[in-house]
Amino acid sequence: MAKRTTLVADARTTFGKGSSRQLRRAGRVPAVAYGHGSEPLHMSVDAHELFIAVKGQANALLNIQLDGDKLLVLVKDIQRHPISRNYLHADLLRVKKGEKVQVDVPVEVTGEPFAGAIHTVEYMTLPVLAPATDIPDYITVSVEGRKDGEHITVADIDFPADSECELDPETIVVVVSTPEVDLELEAADEAAAEAASAASEAAEADAE
Repeated sequence: MAKRTTLVADARTTFGKGSSRQLRRAGRVPAVAYGHGSEPLHMSVDAHELFIAVKGQANALLNIQLDGDKLLVLVKDIQRHPISRNYLHADLLRVKKGEKVQVDVPVEVTGEPFAGAIHTVEYMTLPVLAPATDIPDYITVSVEGRKDGEHITVADIDFPADSECELDPETIVVVVSTPEVDLELEAADEAAAEAASAASEAAEADAE
């Protein structure tokens, strides 16, 4: 689980495109926190601090200080400019210690399959129900020693304590296979190599 960052937020009292642009010019990102049946809280946070807080994290958990109150939030979505990639807006989900949340956790494949085999990841992320304050950074899937035709399903994966995948246990996550060799292409490559070798030998003979 990644380190939790604290951000100081300012409440928003004006809205609209003009207000949002003004905030961004000042180096801040408009954001809204929702959840727990409460009214949405509109705020802004420092753009650079937000970037550092979520960098490399699929499910960043933040402490927000807003007008003397402390909020625990999960970053659900960040809208980015299509060209500059600058942050335009952040959606934050209010959470609390002890509750579980549904998140998409990246799959990390470890190990090496049997000689000649490769692995194919069918699911780059898995929908996981996990404690809000203990969301795994990734789900590890080992392919060590796996042979052609083997596959790893949800049921084969060891999920962290108190976390569970919301897919069917028989869902295939990673497939191990041996790449098919294109015999025609291989023969063409060999013929080209032989022709090049013959041409080189002929050139050497002419030179002598």
